[in-house]
This record gives sequence, structure tokens and C-alpha cells, in this order.
Amino acid sequence: MGHVWPNPAVGCVIVKNGQIVGRGWTADGGRPHAETRALAQAGKAAQGATAFVTLEPCAHQGKTPPCAQALIDAKIARVVIATGDPDPRVAGRGIAMLQDAGVSVLMGVLRGQADQDHAGFFQRITQNRPFLTLKLAGTLDGRIATATGESQWITGPDARRAVHMMRARHDAVMVGAGTVRADDPSLTVRGVGIPHQPVRVVVSRALKLSVDLQLARTAHDVPVWLCHGAGADAIGWTDQGAVSLPCKTASGTVDPVDAMRVLAEKGITRVFCEGGGMLAASLLNAGLVDRLVVFSAGSAIGAEGTPMLAAMGVSKLADAPKFALQDVRQLGADICHTWDRLSAPEIRVAGQ
Repeated sequence: MGHVWPNPAVGCVIVKNGQIVGRGWTADGGRPHAETRALAQAGKAAQGATAFVTLEPCAHQGKTPPCAQALIDAKIARVVIATGDPDPRVAGRGIAMLQDAGVSVLMGVLRGQADQDHAGFFQRITQNRPFLTLKLAGTLDGRIATATGESQWITGPDARRAVHMMRARHDAVMVGAGTVRADDPSLTVRGVGIPHQPVRVVVSRALKLSVDLQLARTAHDVPVWLCHGAGADAIGWTDQGAVSLPCKTASGTVDPVDAMRVLAEKGITRVFCEGGGMLAASLLNAGLVDRLVVFSAGSAIGAEGTPMLAAMGVSKLADAPKFALQDVRQLGADICHTWDRLSAPEIRVAGQ
């Protein structure tokens, strides 16, 4: 995950006589596909074997031949598929190709887990937006900085290491202009032995940000994309190597729905948002947050501190965005709790 956009992160295992003879997963950049790599490893042992794959094999000719045809040509006897592919170029056609060639197909094994794994790809195809995880980190009373702006470090090294691992599993890391000004972050993956770097996205209507900031200075080395209003002057940043992505504005800020649309059209499937408070509140209000990851430190700052979220205008509890608890774990002296959106729509695809 995070390495293969705009393609889905697929896994394939080929089994014959109770033994694994081939394994494959989508390569960095999206190609070769999982099935192709697993078949190459299996070689002649693929004949008469069973292929287990986490997503319906593709049925269209793109930059590479269809995986469904590759399985047929390898004389695979049976294919076990976790979930279907909503891409209109596939959407049941991969299953049909296999069945028409006499290959036995079993659908829906561990579908729920596969749907979670492919949620970003599915949403990019069906809703024209990526899967969005919002990360918040603060004190027990929900503060991210003192009244004087001091914020480093509220959480400990174990929590920060976990954040770097989370960044590595997403296509893009996103922040608002306020966070860039206050923290001058690099937003890179560090200290976990992973060379891959996600795209760094800055959301700023007016783009009044110094080109001396870390993100601008390193834009030629690690991609920086700017989601900004149409009237913003991005030349200073683009001269440094950043990519300008004009977005619609609403109520004086970048329209978060349009920003997600723009990112999806660029191929992004999974976004990891690290704030700040205004951007986080706008994403929650727009119903765009699919997963909420909250790190809580064992300290309290009080009402004068900066809150995790800016004002959201919620006057009734019934109108508050709601999430279901998925996981709680301790990381050093801190707690990490993960919540998934309650109202997430179920995606139905052909063959299921």
C-alpha cells in the first residue's frame, strides 16, 4: 500500500498439491500485476493449480495483457477471488473470461478484509475520491499546542514512529497551510527503513507560504502538490519543483470535496491527513474522513491551548460526525485509537 497508485495493491498466491508454488504482489508503480509475478515464479507448476487473488483479475488490455488471460494461458485450474473489481473495464469481465475458458471460479472468500484493503482504489473508481485517514495527536484534553504555540513533542517516539509507518502505507500525506507555517514539517517517511516517500500535499487557498520552508526546498527530491484557489500565485513553489493543482473554493477556503476529486483524478487512492485543525474540521464536516487515528498523550494543557479541531458549527449531537471504534493500543506512554466512519457506503460490484 502506498507504492502502487493509481493501481490497487493486489496479492496472489498459487497453490498446487497443498504447496505454495508462486507468490506475487503488485510491483512498485503498479506493474507488473500480482498474478503476472506469481505465475512467473510458479512457472510450469501453475498448470492445474489454484490461484488465490485478493481482487478480480483484470480483463482489459492496458500497458500489460489482461491477468485473466495470463491465468488461462498458464492453465490454472481454479481461481479463488476475494472481491470483484468495480472498474468498468473489468467489473465481472475477468470472472467471465475465466469461466468461459473452463476455469473454476470461487468468489467472495474473505471479501470483507479485501474490501477494506482495496477501499481507496474502489472509492477512486466509484466516488472519484481517495480513502482518507485523518490523524490527530494531542493531550488528554484534546490540545495540540500550548497557548504560546509549543507543540513538539506532545506524543512520544513510539507514537511518532507509528506515524511514519502510516505515512509509508499511503499514496499522499496532506496538511493545511497553518500546519506548514507553524511546524515547517518535511512530511517524509523517516527512521523505519523504508525508502518510499508519499506525495506531500499542501491545501492552501491563497498559498501565502514562504519558499524557504522545508517542503519547498525539497520539492525536487520528494513530490509536493499544492491544492490551492484559482487566484493563488504558485510560481515561487512551482519554480522549486512543486505541482500546482487549482481547486474550487467555498466559504473562503479550498473546497475539500473538490480537492479530493482533483487528487483522485491524479491517481491518488489513499490520503493520510495530518491536520491542522481547520483542514481537519472541514474534512469532517464534508463527510470525507473514512478513518480517524487519534494519538492521546498523558498530559493536559487546558482551554487556552490550541484544540485538535477548529470550530465545526455542530449544535446538535445528532449532527456530529460519528465513528465506530476499531482498535486501541498502547505505544510507549501514549494511546492510539482507530475509528472508522459509520456511514461508509457499501460498494457492490459485478459478480457478487
